[in-house]
Amino acid sequence: MKIGELYRRNVYGVIGTLVFHILLFSAFLLADVDIKGNVKEEAILIEFPEELLEPEIAEPETQEENTDQPNSEQNTNTRTNIASNRSATENTTNSTDEFFDDDYLKEVEAAKQLVSNVNNNLAKETVDLSDIEMPVETTEGMDRDSIKNVIYAGESNIVYYLENRYHLSLPVPVYLSQGGGTVIVDIVVNRQGQVVNAEPREDRSIRDKQLFAYAKEAAIRTLFNSDNSAPSRQKGTIQYTFVAQ
Repeated sequence: MKIGELYRRNVYGVIGTLVFHILLFSAFLLADVDIKGNVKEEAILIEFPEELLEPEIAEPETQEENTDQPNSEQNTNTRTNIASNRSATENTTNSTDEFFDDDYLKEVEAAKQLVSNVNNNLAKETVDLSDIEMPVETTEGMDRDSIKNVIYAGESNIVYYLENRYHLSLPVPVYLSQGGGTVIVDIVVNRQGQVVNAEPREDRSIRDKQLFAYAKEAAIRTLFNSDNSAPSRQKGTIQYTFVAQ
């Protein structure tokens, strides 16, 4: 009886005590309190779905597109550089043209014209010297002993050397050329007195090369006396002194 009465009197206290201990135990479980009273915070774990954790595999086509992109950029840069170079070249040309004045450009054109004229003259065919008329020195009616091998024509002269022979007809070309100078021609004469070969000697001091052609033509036209006792091919020389006109 005493136990029952005691229970009835303290039932609410017992229930309150039980509830308090339950709550306290639950708090210990949640807070994980150690013996010293320190609270340990538990790490919060967040789980992700497995689909999100799987790494994505890049497709080959995407890599090829990324690889081709630098080439496209290089091609674009190359075209840009070419266009810039062309523009710079055009600007330089225009600046050069503006730099020179009209007088300078006229001189350049005149020089070009002069070069063109010289080239045209050099391209022309050699003049046919056989059609050129030359004064002729003859010994017709003269005594053989009075004939000299030196012929004077004003400031010029012609001198020939052919042993025991004298001229019958000697053309004088010394006033045909614009330039001046002395040309020596080696000749070969037959027994009939005809010049069968004539070769001017080279002389670099003579600027007017036409002198050599005139001298050779005059030597070929020269006629000496015939001599059956002379060598069949007698050698000699004729020297022409040209006067500049």
